[in-house]
Amino acid sequence: MPAPLLLLTELPVIPDGVDAAVAAVREHAPAALLYAGLETPSVLLLTPLGSLAGLGAVVEDWAEVDKALTPWADGDVRRQVLRFVGAPRAGAELSDSPFIQLRHVEVKLPKLEEYLAWREETIFDVVRAAPAIDVFLAYHSLLSTEPGVMFIAGFSGPAEEYRSAFETPRYAEITEYAHRRFITESGLYTRIYRRVP
Repeated sequence: MPAPLLLLTELPVIPDGVDAAVAAVREHAPAALLYAGLETPSVLLLTPLGSLAGLGAVVEDWAEVDKALTPWADGDVRRQVLRFVGAPRAGAELSDSPFIQLRHVEVKLPKLEEYLAWREETIFDVVRAAPAIDVFLAYHSLLSTEPGVMFIAGFSGPAEEYRSAFETPRYAEITEYAHRRFITESGLYTRIYRRVP
């Protein structure tokens, strides 16, 4: 069962600083799932939380983690707490996938309930039928300056094989309809990361 809450922490780092930043995180936050950005130099930490009360236990670690990362930072730390909503593909643990993709959209609030029902029959149908996707979790922002829906997809094979599930004529129609009906342009992005053991 995925964590009911997830603390997502990301830091952009200088181009040659990823390995050093990863080492600093490992020393100060060994329990987090740790990833390195494949498309831009960054480190990403996913920290499962049982409840908001669990947030207090990690707050004390933040100052040390931030201090350790400062020499390699190329921006400020971005943190948000996400609330679990569903798992259209949950056959594996996220931690078992060597790669993940964050897929973020900001949904217009008046359309949210309609969007949630619509995505079950469209986006989630595509995900359930895609063997290249190991796990696909749906979260929504709870405490964040980046509101919206965060999908976390885990995959094991080549990125091209994973992406092919979303590069079909059907998915192009799904995307076009979502843009027209449900989502804002400002909150839309996808990013791929590799797991750091």
